[in-house]
Amino acid sequence: MRIEATDLADVLLLIPEPFRDDRGLFTRTFDAAEFDAHLGEPGAAARFVQDSQSRSHRGVVRGMHGRCGRGEAKLVRCAHGAVHDVLVDIRPGSPTFGRQQAFLLDDNDFRHLYVPPGFLHGFQALSAVADVCYRIDRPHDPAEDLGVAYDDPELAIDWPQPVTLVSARDAGAGSWRELLAALHLTPRS
Repeated sequence: MRIEATDLADVLLLIPEPFRDDRGLFTRTFDAAEFDAHLGEPGAAARFVQDSQSRSHRGVVRGMHGRCGRGEAKLVRCAHGAVHDVLVDIRPGSPTFGRQQAFLLDDNDFRHLYVPPGFLHGFQALSAVADVCYRIDRPHDPAEDLGVAYDDPELAIDWPQPVTLVSARDAGAGSWRELLAALHLTPRS
C-alpha cells in the first residue's frame, strides 16, 4: 500500500496495490502498521471504532456533511462501483481552509481517503450501484452534525453527472456562508 499526500492539508490518499491474475484479484485495503508509520503515531489506526456502509444509485449525492466539536477522522473507500468523492476543508487555521478537492474512488483501484477531523465530505455515485465504506474514529453524535447544501453556489462543487436524488436533510442543508457564521469564521478571499 502506498500513501500519498493530497492538495488538502493532512488528507491522505491510500493506494492499495492489487495482485491480479486469471482468478480475479487480491488486495489489502488497509494496513495499520503502514498507516501508523506514515503518520508517525503508533496506535493511530486503532482509534477507528465504527465501520459504516452506504449504497447509492447512479447520480445520488450524499453530502456535504461534517461534524463540529472534535470532529471525526475517517477512512473512506468505495467497495463496489465508483464515486466522485469531495472534501472541503473547514479547519479555521488550516492553510487549505475553504478549499475543496475531488477524488475518484472505485472498486478497480481501491484507493481510499484518510480524512482528518475538520472537513465537509460528500460524494456522487457514478456507477449503477456504489457501496461506500467508512471507518470512523468516534461514535456518531447527531448533535454535532454540520451540513452545507450540495449545490451551494459559493462552494460550486462540480458534480460530474446530473444529480438524481438527495435526502431531505441534504436538500435542506444550509449555505457555506451560514456554516461559516455558525462557526464564527469568515471566508478567505
